[in-house]
Amino acid sequence: MHRAAVLGSPVAHSLSPTLHQAAYDALGLVGWSYGAHDVGQQDLAAFLDGLDDTWVGLSLTMPLKAAVLPLLDSTTPVVDAVGAANTVLLAGGRRAGDNTDVPGLVAALAQHGITSVSRAVVLGGGATARSALAALASVTTDVTAYVRDPASGPGLAAVAAAYGVAVGVLPWADAADGLGAPLVVSTVVAGATDALAGGRIPNRPGTLFEVLYDPWPTALAAAWSAAGGPVIDGLDLLVHQAVLQVAAMTAEAGIVADPAALVPVLRAAGERALRSG
Repeated sequence: MHRAAVLGSPVAHSLSPTLHQAAYDALGLVGWSYGAHDVGQQDLAAFLDGLDDTWVGLSLTMPLKAAVLPLLDSTTPVVDAVGAANTVLLAGGRRAGDNTDVPGLVAALAQHGITSVSRAVVLGGGATARSALAALASVTTDVTAYVRDPASGPGLAAVAAAYGVAVGVLPWADAADGLGAPLVVSTVVAGATDALAGGRIPNRPGTLFEVLYDPWPTALAAAWSAAGGPVIDGLDLLVHQAVLQVAAMTAEAGIVADPAALVPVLRAAGERALRSG
């Protein structure tokens, strides 16, 4: 028996169980299960303490990516730089934190032919925004972040310094000014960008990377497409970060999984789930 799950609150909407199970099926794994548990920050420590040795790993979503850090035995340099872990590997009674959002976002951009842009904009300042900023270091050195909470500025600045990116942090009220960038990455919750969709999108917009996948399309994504701009949906990010999690979690059991081979499998499973939902 090998067990894994996604934790967060709310988490019922998550496609992670569908994607990870599709990977297990494709790999021919028997006795592997992946669930979803609604766990808030105040319950996280108790949940982790209650896990037995059948557990191989956890995926983390809001609001746990930063809250888990003091509960880990080790972290990767990426986790240390962005201050967020979306993955916990469990082996030998230890908890190892990792972040597959960063390489997942890089892979999703590359899949759509985006390997270099003159500048980029990040909408938001939370854990996913910090991961996005780290990922954007692979395609640009000039990023502007529009944040709803001014307190998120120092965290973004620290990531920028670690990855050699110049970042400007501006208030959310000015976010419409950033929509003309060649690449815009929206990391905020559903509804937060709706006001930007109302006639604020420039002619011939660049690429929008919307990290949400449900509900889809967001108002901003729909307006962006209507204006002729290409849109990368959040399912791409979810798939690319998930295949890396699968590879890491199964490796603990001596299984070699090829993330590139799993990407189309998980993408198809995610699309079927969204259509049926």
